[in-house]
Amino acid sequence: MKVTLSFEETSSSDVSIMVDVLRASSTITLALDKFHRIIPCFTPEEAFKLKQETGGVIAGERKGAKVEGFDIGNSPNALKEFETDKDTLILTTSNGTRILKNMNSKVLIGCMNNAKAVAKASVELASEHIDVVMAGVRGKFAIEDFLAAGEIINEIKEKCSDCEISEYAQSAILASRDYELVKKAFYESASGNRLTDLGYRQDITYCLEKNSTTNVGRYEKNIILNM
Repeated sequence: MKVTLSFEETSSSDVSIMVDVLRASSTITLALDKFHRIIPCFTPEEAFKLKQETGGVIAGERKGAKVEGFDIGNSPNALKEFETDKDTLILTTSNGTRILKNMNSKVLIGCMNNAKAVAKASVELASEHIDVVMAGVRGKFAIEDFLAAGEIINEIKEKCSDCEISEYAQSAILASRDYELVKKAFYESASGNRLTDLGYRQDITYCLEKNSTTNVGRYEKNIILNM
């Protein structure tokens, strides 16, 4: 089994894991506790249209801030407190949902919160190639996605003793081994600073929690369901 790390676009036609740890993949993973299905979309206009069609809850952000007129932002902590009887969440974000659009492999959603679970699911699902895909921020590398990818790849390595791990993927494992430095990097990253300025510092704390859930979202036919 080959294990690789990519930025924005997957190199695998087998299994891909999308990582946008601050905050889309973390929000999606938590949302599976509350919603039967999640529909990622790519513009606020599309989200409003889907709300009319499905009656679902619309959530999302642009530049970290909640979109005007949406029910909720892209905030795990706000989502935990959000009460609804709807079974559909419609989500649009600046980076993570955009990355999903062009993936043609079997796609899983990964973050720190489900690193063990998503690693296990990927090994069980893949036949030849797992690619962990960092979403980044508006076309730029994001250190938090690199470190979260390292956590996931390390878990894959634990479950797949004969995996061939690319050197780029190995570097992410090495970078993620000191958890105190990982936390520091999350808070001091460009994304971390932006979220802190917007009043979402507690979201960073939430997104740093390791293996707090066994939820694993699978994106297929434009819908995310829990495996």
